[in-house]
Amino acid sequence: MPNKLPLRLGIAGLGTVGSEVARLIETQGAELARRAGRDVIVTAVCARDKNKKRSCVLNGAAWVTNPVELATHKDVDVVIELIGGSEGVARELAVATLKAGKPFITANKALLAHHGVELATFSQTHNVPLYFEAAVAGGVPVVKTLRESLAGNVIKEIYGILNGTCNYILTTMRETGKAFAVVLADAQKLGYAEADPTFDIDGMDTAHKLAILSSLAFSTPVNLSEMSVSGIRNISLADISFADELGYRIKLLGVSRLTNKGLMQRVSPYMVPLSAQLAHVEDALNAVYIEGTSVGPLTLIGRGAGSGPTASSVLGDIIDVANGGAPPAFGVSVTNLKPIKSLPDSDSVGAFYVRLMVADEPGVLADMATILRDERISIQSLLQKGRNEVGPVPVVFITHDSNESAMAQALAKLSKMPSVLEAPCVIRILPH
Repeated sequence: MPNKLPLRLGIAGLGTVGSEVARLIETQGAELARRAGRDVIVTAVCARDKNKKRSCVLNGAAWVTNPVELATHKDVDVVIELIGGSEGVARELAVATLKAGKPFITANKALLAHHGVELATFSQTHNVPLYFEAAVAGGVPVVKTLRESLAGNVIKEIYGILNGTCNYILTTMRETGKAFAVVLADAQKLGYAEADPTFDIDGMDTAHKLAILSSLAFSTPVNLSEMSVSGIRNISLADISFADELGYRIKLLGVSRLTNKGLMQRVSPYMVPLSAQLAHVEDALNAVYIEGTSVGPLTLIGRGAGSGPTASSVLGDIIDVANGGAPPAFGVSVTNLKPIKSLPDSDSVGAFYVRLMVADEPGVLADMATILRDERISIQSLLQKGRNEVGPVPVVFITHDSNESAMAQALAKLSKMPSVLEAPCVIRILPH
């Protein structure tokens, strides 16, 4: 028989996402009740400023001073954490909620990237759900897709555009011809980038999300510590222009691929060929490519941030809780999460885009070719721009697949050439 008692929610954090979740529960109550099989109501909340003007009304909801109180609040059945941060009160609330035998819903990717296995263990031990659809790619339902819809597949690889801020910056640089620093400042004014954008532009936000996706895709414990991470600070307008000329778009990608030597997890700028769907995912959109043994290639595209998309995923998790769903947090029981040896960058193989700024003098290309030959690196294509009697000229080449350690050796030697006047710019190329 349907459960006639309402599902009572406690929300920790009433920022843009928390307020939108509460507002949608208020305004779409009848539809949510139809999908949940019972009423869904907010009965308790916690936020820094009780008097702040918000988009939600919260009539009848109790205010608590400490978020952790929600875990044992007598009128709360489900706790929703929208505070953020990997440590402190967010972690305390998660542990206390699961230990109290209550479902826990979060949009906190940092918490899961650092403590996902610990929380999954508490979830399994106390037989209560841990849901986190909103933690990765906002409104794009990639967590449910991996955990449930693709459970009958062996996943070969997963990669994607997981940070809307970086995608917006790279898109705007290409479309406007403005430099990175200028576009970043504009993005901060428009609210696309934080006042301190370090986590976004240096790749850590993407790394947190990729760690969660890798665990779901490959049934392995979340492993952030051995991931290779770099961001987009050093991407220049010259590289974006050369990418267009060569048939690519530059995207910051999180890439996870299972090889016969181990699991490769990397966050890095990539040259994405124009023939790939991800090359055309622009502005602040997110996209995730998944390849499974049965489903084949699958791409999910949508808004990866913002109050509406993120709240949409939180509401989806609430409906799942109301309907009694409780799949293992990472798709399999904690005991079946098996560590996979990490593949170091030095053992990876792939093609590269390399831009060198060199003195315009005879013999430079011959010297470069000798270094590349000695490291057994072959060139697929090469661009050399016109003469410049004043300053350096760019030499750009695309390699065939090469071992990363060989490329590192070659770059070290190229950097020492007297005719090479700036540090080389190197960007990996996403395979076709």
